[in-house]
Amino acid sequence: MTQAVLSPETSSARTQALAALAARDWHDKIAALRQIDDRASLCVDEVLAEPAGLPGRPAAPELVPPPQVKQRSVQTVQGRAVLVHALAHIEFNAINLALDAVWRFPSMPEAFYRDWMRVAREEAYHFELLNEHLATLGHTYGDFPAHNGLWEMAEKTRGDLLARLALVPRTLEARGLDASPLIRDKLKSAGDKAGAAILDIILRDEIGHVAIGNHWYRYLCAQQGLEPVACYAQLAERYHAPRLRGPFNLEARRQAGFDEVELAALQQQSA
Repeated sequence: MTQAVLSPETSSARTQALAALAARDWHDKIAALRQIDDRASLCVDEVLAEPAGLPGRPAAPELVPPPQVKQRSVQTVQGRAVLVHALAHIEFNAINLALDAVWRFPSMPEAFYRDWMRVAREEAYHFELLNEHLATLGHTYGDFPAHNGLWEMAEKTRGDLLARLALVPRTLEARGLDASPLIRDKLKSAGDKAGAAILDIILRDEIGHVAIGNHWYRYLCAQQGLEPVACYAQLAERYHAPRLRGPFNLEARRQAGFDEVELAALQQQSA
């Protein structure tokens, strides 16, 4: 592999993804993401030097431990704003996670990078939908504290693509498949039809994102001669992944590519 340094002269799509990841202001990040040239070479064997300060993020929201992120009743406007803000923060992190997968891990098939670029763009769409809805509730992204759980797992798995795929899209992001219908129903019961409709869009797209994680996880397992279910259990223990508890959206998980053996193991460890 060749060692490449991030510079203005380097214009591969993966380098452009790194530049978008490094952008701090969310407006700049989404603009940089949209400007990535899909016709540019991916340079899949390039090993890019990591700049300081990843991921780029705005000064707000303040990042606090998860217990300090307070929940409020969605029957109030403020409570719905807090909930929608938390969802927007998840989607902002998801943009960064997808971009990180594009630049960080070399020597995968070109389809791997195209898949995660698509995910990044769809996560940006979700973020914008939620932030626009947040504005109708009198707030904007950054107005409430948030936690950093998704990115903390990305940091743990920065040197292990197999673990990244197992524990981010297939674990943390797959929780969204379980949670989205419940959140949608809460918003709908509070009379927030627009918010509920956004959750339907997110669930639809996230099924595809988790399916991409499943596909590439199994690709690497096959490449390395590993049994996916046993390997997942080992990685979850090694990286201290959170133990998942039901209820699970089994139909959405099936659509996202989880097989019956995996679903049985999931339900067993949740019992």
